[in-house]
Amino acid sequence: IAMVFQSYALYPHMTVYDNMAFSLKLRKTPKPEIDERVKEAAEILGLTQYLDRKPKALSGGQRQRICIARALSVKPKLVICDEPVSALDVSIQAQVLNMLNELQDNLGLTYLFIAHDLSVVKYLSERVIVMYLGTVVETATSEELYSNPMHPYTIGLQKSKPTLNSDSDKLYN
Repeated sequence: IAMVFQSYALYPHMTVYDNMAFSLKLRKTPKPEIDERVKEAAEILGLTQYLDRKPKALSGGQRQRICIARALSVKPKLVICDEPVSALDVSIQAQVLNMLNELQDNLGLTYLFIAHDLSVVKYLSERVIVMYLGTVVETATSEELYSNPMHPYTIGLQKSKPTLNSDSDKLYN
């Protein structure tokens, strides 16, 4: 199991390499294996040229890719993603989501994806569980949930997403 946080959770005093290697060092992984895994994850996520830099020198999207690479370095079967794209610009969100989708396909990963943005959840998920105040209120396939939401909270989440449609013009008339 590995975790990807919303807030990057990177150590600012460490290099990208050291941030990615940290959990492996805690697991007492041999140094040659740490080096191999960090470099492999950096290659997969396009971070090789940043391994000697500190996180503050990188963009939000690059920092989030570091967190994903750190998670991948422990070779998890399950990755828990807690709002992993909510702090990113929309164009960067799309890049990270596409990358997560590719990683899921290529590495056979399972994600537990926590988010309020149902369009993001729809893009990545086969099954969705909607929780309200810590209680499961709806469980369905992604397709079922988006075509026929049953619980008022789920309906509210779907309606809360801004859209560009002609009905929205009526709000300003």
